[in-house]
Order: sequence, then C-alpha cells, then structure tokens
Amino acid sequence: MSFGVGPEGLLWRDGDEAVDLSGLGGVFAQPSLNPLMAQGREAWRAATTAARGHDGPRIPLPDVDLRLAFQVADYVDFYSSLEHATNLGRMFRPDQEPLLPNWRWLPVAYHGRAGSVVVSGTDVVRPCGQRKAPDEDAPTFGPTRRLDFELELGFVVGVPTELGEAVPVEAFADHVFGLLLVNDWSARDIQAWEYVPLGPNLGKSFQTSISAWVTPLALLEDVRVAAPPQEPRPLEHLAGGRDWALDIALDVELNGETISRGNARTLYWTLPQQLAHATSNGARLRTGDLMASGTISGPEPGSEGSMIELFRGERFLEDGDELVLRGHAANGVELGSVRGRVLPARD
Repeated sequence: MSFGVGPEGLLWRDGDEAVDLSGLGGVFAQPSLNPLMAQGREAWRAATTAARGHDGPRIPLPDVDLRLAFQVADYVDFYSSLEHATNLGRMFRPDQEPLLPNWRWLPVAYHGRAGSVVVSGTDVVRPCGQRKAPDEDAPTFGPTRRLDFELELGFVVGVPTELGEAVPVEAFADHVFGLLLVNDWSARDIQAWEYVPLGPNLGKSFQTSISAWVTPLALLEDVRVAAPPQEPRPLEHLAGGRDWALDIALDVELNGETISRGNARTLYWTLPQQLAHATSNGARLRTGDLMASGTISGPEPGSEGSMIELFRGERFLEDGDELVLRGHAANGVELGSVRGRVLPARD
C-alpha cells in the first residue's frame, strides 16, 4: 500500500496491481507527489483513505510505467547503523578505533546530489574517478574497481520549515510524508581516496536509486518498536525518538540470489533523530527533501547491507550484475523494491 506516479498522475499500489487515481482530480492528477505532500497530515490521511477506496482503472504492476514519485529538493544521507559504521571503520582505519569520537553523539551525514537521484529500474553506469591502491605510489583515473551498493531506508519531507526553525524529534510525523527504500551506489576505491578530510563526494554522487513507491508514514505506525540502547545518552535535543525503530525486514538479491537479510529495527540513530539533527542548526526543510538512513547492517553474518561488508572487500559488483533491494514491514505492508543493473563505464 503506497503511492506512485504514472503518466496520468498518482497511482496506488494494491497487492499486485496499481490503481489509477488521476480520475479523482486535484492533487491526484498531478505528475508528482509534491503538491499532496505539502498539504500536511490531515490531507495525507484523507488522500490515503480516498486511494484505498477508489475504484479506478487497475494495471498489473509489471505493466505500470512508473516515474520518479516526487521532485527531490535536497538529499542527505546519514551513517546511522552501529554495525555498518564499525565494520567500515575497521576496514578504512585498521590501526585506529573504528568509530570516530563524534559518532555516538550525533547522526553523522553527508550532503548528496539531488540531481543524481533516480527511480528504480534505472541502470547505473560504472563511474570513473581517482583511485589509489595501498601499493600504488600515485593515484590513477579510471573506472571504479570496487562498485558497491548500500541498503538504506529513506524518508521524504512533506511539510517545509522556515530558515532558522529546528524540528524536534516529537514533530517528525508532522513533517514526514512517507518512507521508501534507497540504494546509495558507492565506488569504494574512489571514496577511500577522497573522503579525508571532508567525507564522501564523487564516490557516491554519481547515482542514488530509490523505489518508485512511497509508503505513507501512517501505514507503518503499528510496526514501531523500541530502538537499541544508546550509550552515552544523547544531548537533550536528540534524546527522544527511541520508539521509532521500525520492524521492516530487508533483503538484497544479486543476480537472482539472496545475499543479505536484515531489519531496519537495528538502526542506532532513528529517523526522528536524523531529522532533528539535520535541522538543529536552523537549516530549512523543503517539500521533497530526501533523507536516507545510511547502510543498514545487522549484527548477524549475512545481515550486512553492502558488499564490502558481506565479502570483506574480496568481491564487488561486476558489469551486467543486477541488484534488487526489498522491504517488508511486519504488518504486511511491502515497501517498493529498488532495482538496478550495472553498465560498463563510458569511453
């Protein structure tokens, strides 16, 4: 049960079919979810009720021409999984503590490129950039040798804020329209060479894929569970939101084989904490802002949300590989999948 966008306007996913909502007119006949998302919680509830009860034309899901569901205003990607941050810290900084001193005090993030966000099904062209192996004297430029995926949960902002206004954790549901799956494609060799001192840039900015379906936040209220304990206790403006872990099973399929199974409930920093941190300095929100959790990895082997963790850096994506990310909430709601195929680097 989720909203998408087709050639005529909004769609509603109902099982294996999509219901054409454009006949309802108004925001339902728009080429984007943005007009609906800007209206706020009461309008979202009314729209969801109308969508669930609408007897419009039905289209089998494989036949639906899905578009990017909303106009992406800004894109911020967090680093909120304790297991993922620990795993990568050990790989990138083997002689140091895996977690940097600030990690347990705030949800670390980087600002991505909204223009590189694409809808599920869009092929990813292997990016080029500078990379330098440990045994090389100088960097070289060329196609990444270590293309990776990142399994993430994203949320999209509906109600904007004014510049200078912070959003407390308890106001999360007043501003966030819905959730979706995100694949933040990553070139690990480019990332490793460039990320000190300012963090990821070209190793991630080439493409981010999102599901074509956005699940209204209200439909996931009953899968909220307690988040893992935090130590030390966060500062006061980040101390809430601990009842916002989400029981959403996640899996990754590579060329038809499931290689990872995890759950979003393991995130150390919850989505309300992420939003509160992103606005704590007064940065404004805009309708269509996309924020992603960062890679979700669990503590059990086989629950890691990236290839660099799953295969300990021994295997990465090859040209022609097809990847599918899926999410299934504990209440039976399916989040739209994210599919992408790797194409060779361009000459």
